[in-house]
Amino acid sequence: MAGSFAIVTGASSGIGFELALIAAAQGHDLLVAADEPQIEAAAAAFRRQGVDVTSVQTDLATIEGVDRLLQAADGRQVDILCANAGRGLGHAFVDQRLDDWRRVVDTNITGTVYLLQKVLSAMVARDAGRILVTGSIAGYMPGSFNAVYNGTKAFIDNFTDALRNEIKHCKGVSLTTLMPGPTETEFFERAELMDTKVGQQDKDDPAKVARDGWDAMMKGEAHIVSGWKNKIQKTLANVTPASALAEMHRSMAEPGMARDA
Repeated sequence: MAGSFAIVTGASSGIGFELALIAAAQGHDLLVAADEPQIEAAAAAFRRQGVDVTSVQTDLATIEGVDRLLQAADGRQVDILCANAGRGLGHAFVDQRLDDWRRVVDTNITGTVYLLQKVLSAMVARDAGRILVTGSIAGYMPGSFNAVYNGTKAFIDNFTDALRNEIKHCKGVSLTTLMPGPTETEFFERAELMDTKVGQQDKDDPAKVARDGWDAMMKGEAHIVSGWKNKIQKTLANVTPASALAEMHRSMAEPGMARDA
């Protein structure tokens, strides 16, 4: 697929940056997006791989922001989509402002679902294309003190499973869900989780997570849980009562618990 066109969202840092770097290194032209100005510096790094790169700073929590991203494709056929943009929010739900938790929902669900519908529709029509959606093993655990985020990832994990069944007749289209665990990115600082155990613990390498996701997408696999510890955690989550999972998550994400780590 070298020479094809890929879109990567959330590409200014972390897993998204690493996914875009892999795509560029393999010769794919790129359209990269994020909601922060650092996307321009990231795009410069991708261009050093010798591919054509278009960058757009846009708010992917809004329909208008997703439309702006798609307009930047300038009618070009999208061969690969890495829908990676996401947002978290720590602390107790009852203490969170409406604008803050709604932004998590709109980024992780509304913007992602709208982008998927627009891109996937065209792929299904021509029966060709690959999509990687960043879900999370967090979707398998009630997320005490990160409840909205975990709920949105539960939606994404479930939604992509349903979409795979809907498009199973399209042998040339693949939809892969990447489910990482805690990864060394700016996510925890932005989500105000740095005073928690999970914020302070050792985390997975985003380059390794991105490589796992990219390889699974190119093989047409349905799911990929990156990291053996995360595979174990996902398996345990399937057989553990929700109340116990919520208590486990509380021990990791309750504010101030980093002092007791």
